Amino acid sequence: AGCEKEPSSYMWIYILLGNMLRGIGETPITPLGISYLDDFAKEEDVPVYVACLHTIAMLGPMFGFLLGSLCAKLYVDIGFVDLGSITITPQDSRWVGAWWLGFLIAGVTNFLAAVPFCFLPKSLKKPEEANNDKTSLGLLENMGTTKKKLSPSQSKPRNQLMYPFLSDFYTSLKKVLSNRMYFTFLCCSLLQFSSFIGFLTYKPKYMEQQYGQSTSKSNFLIGLTSLPPVSIGIFLGGLIMKKYKMSIIGATKFAFLMSFLAYIIALLHFFVGCENHVVAGMTVSYE
Repeated sequence: AGCEKEPSSYMWIYILLGNMLRGIGETPITPLGISYLDDFAKEEDVPVYVACLHTIAMLGPMFGFLLGSLCAKLYVDIGFVDLGSITITPQDSRWVGAWWLGFLIAGVTNFLAAVPFCFLPKSLKKPEEANNDKTSLGLLENMGTTKKKLSPSQSKPRNQLMYPFLSDFYTSLKKVLSNRMYFTFLCCSLLQFSSFIGFLTYKPKYMEQQYGQSTSKSNFLIGLTSLPPVSIGIFLGGLIMKKYKMSIIGATKFAFLMSFLAYIIALLHFFVGCENHVVAGMTVSYE
């Protein structure tokens, strides 16, 4: 009778809310951080700075996998049960690691890392050769000047004045999506990240099933072998763009060439692999 009773735990709601809050806190770093760098750095130095930003962003998951590997070796109820009474090991399929411990460690680390951001100045001294009109700050200032010059007949309707944020957001979003180059880049990024996330999600399970590795060791190997090359590639790309002072067209050609080579190399995955394990009821019949 106990096996027929379905679990009714709602703990997943807490995990959902926690990830939602984490996403809200982390998301502004990328767009606002890049805009901050682009506004107050020399034009030829921006690719290197942005590359460093993305490199650190890729090193974070690597340390996350290593931390997950460490936490997976600890029993899920560590601190609440006598570890000496546990008879199973991490290699046992019934083992559940302390997955929640990583959230606590990462949360405290994120809080400490966020404190210095409170002391960043609102604006920095711009380079002398920087054109104020090309920066996001200059664009905002120009927009503010234009709004002041509008006559009463050109002022916004009352419904837009009631909801200025939604109106401005819709206008900005429409302008951004109508930019063909940006929209194409958005579609490319969507396809690339979709494939990357799928690869990263199922690779640990593949290593566990095909090579008989524990969850802890799978996370450790992935964090050590998959993400560092990506970080190095991003950093080298920034250095190459700085050295050759690539324009938008040059950067587009460079990105196309590198993506094409990555696609050719990725085709080799079709020729590498192991045969499926014999599992009764899945790959073979019970008879």
